[in-house]
Amino acid sequence: MKKLVVLGAGESGVGTAILGLKKGYEVFVSDKGKIQKEYKNVLEHFEIEWEENQHTVAKILDADVVMKSPGIPDKVPLVKQLKENNIKVISEIEFASKFTDATIIGITGSNGKTTTTMLTNHLLQSEELNVGMAGNIGDSYARMVAENELSHYVLEISSFQLDGIKDFKPKVAVLTNITPDHLDRYEYKFENYIASKFRIALNQDENDYLIYDADDEVITSWLARHPIQSKLVPFSLTKKQEYGAWLENQTIKIKLQPKTFEMSTDILPLEGQHNVKNAMAASMAAMLVRVRKETIRQSIQSFQGAPHRLEKVLRINHVQYINDSKATNVNATYFALDGMQKPIVWIVGGVDKGNDYTSLMPMVREKVKAIICLGVDNTKLKETFGNVIDFIVEASSMNEAVGMAYKISERGDTVLLSPACASFDLFENYEDRGNQFKAAIRKL
Repeated sequence: MKKLVVLGAGESGVGTAILGLKKGYEVFVSDKGKIQKEYKNVLEHFEIEWEENQHTVAKILDADVVMKSPGIPDKVPLVKQLKENNIKVISEIEFASKFTDATIIGITGSNGKTTTTMLTNHLLQSEELNVGMAGNIGDSYARMVAENELSHYVLEISSFQLDGIKDFKPKVAVLTNITPDHLDRYEYKFENYIASKFRIALNQDENDYLIYDADDEVITSWLARHPIQSKLVPFSLTKKQEYGAWLENQTIKIKLQPKTFEMSTDILPLEGQHNVKNAMAASMAAMLVRVRKETIRQSIQSFQGAPHRLEKVLRINHVQYINDSKATNVNATYFALDGMQKPIVWIVGGVDKGNDYTSLMPMVREKVKAIICLGVDNTKLKETFGNVIDFIVEASSMNEAVGMAYKISERGDTVLLSPACASFDLFENYEDRGNQFKAAIRKL
């Protein structure tokens, strides 16, 4: 019997353990931290052996294959030891894909991948396809494969998950954009991070598709230097495409021979140019798996955006409060600032992942009236914007930050939480940060 060791007992880890058990593996789950009660209960229910607050190295090194949680870096000594011993270390995406023949749409990118994933899933569901949405969003992909017979999967895939693939091959891959992010995991080399994102097309052939942003110079220059096998499907806001999608007079035009499609941007439920791109990518992905044009046109209007992404919370004393906690990098915050029409009180900060804030300077000069830094170390933010913004203060909790914003803001302003940073210094994750923001607003 083959031995599967799962490192990390979160959503992906527990899902992989269940699938491994079902497929005849001897399974052992090991977590260096404390395992959440709900996941312990699941492991107990399936009688899967587990440990917490430690890694029993001898037992782990006895594995035939190891599924590593995406949160565990490759440079951790235990992972290095596994690789030195020639033990295969893979991601949940890789493991689960071996056990399904479903058509896979894989979506990655620095920003926009959650919205694009949710919208693509919505379009496939509207066509009544038997579809599951998983990966970096929602339920565990592995557990879905273990418990369902689905015809299609729409997967949001992070660079960390792509680092752990060997044979994973989506029918349709989507690359929304690439901007510097997670550089702390990639030796602070942008080129390493770019290469990681392009792993989504690693195993594709001429029968598969790569949908990508043709306005993104990082993507286009990489493609010019690294030819790939799949059929390229570009989208652009500025350039007409022979094959792909473009914008013309506020109309989205899509040409996928023999199919053509037009849709006014007026019907899109989400604001901002970046969401026009997300709609282009999702619509083409849906068309490539035979969702009808009429279904796309009708169902796109009923789409609800992702929580914590430019989420309007409340309007208090004619001040709009917006939760953009999912903006964990500079580029996502750029989109947020760009979309605001009113003066901004900006709540920003967290764990800096090697951020360069200078690209935000024109937006900050034009639109931001006050900055509230919410992080353990705000030195870089203060150094960057201290000479540009007269009012720049620090807060040590979300309640304090929202209280300050309430006092500073005036009629017609927008209070925007768009951190441009990870959340792990003061919060469990970006959801916790966003939920605390909403709770603090409701207390005002």
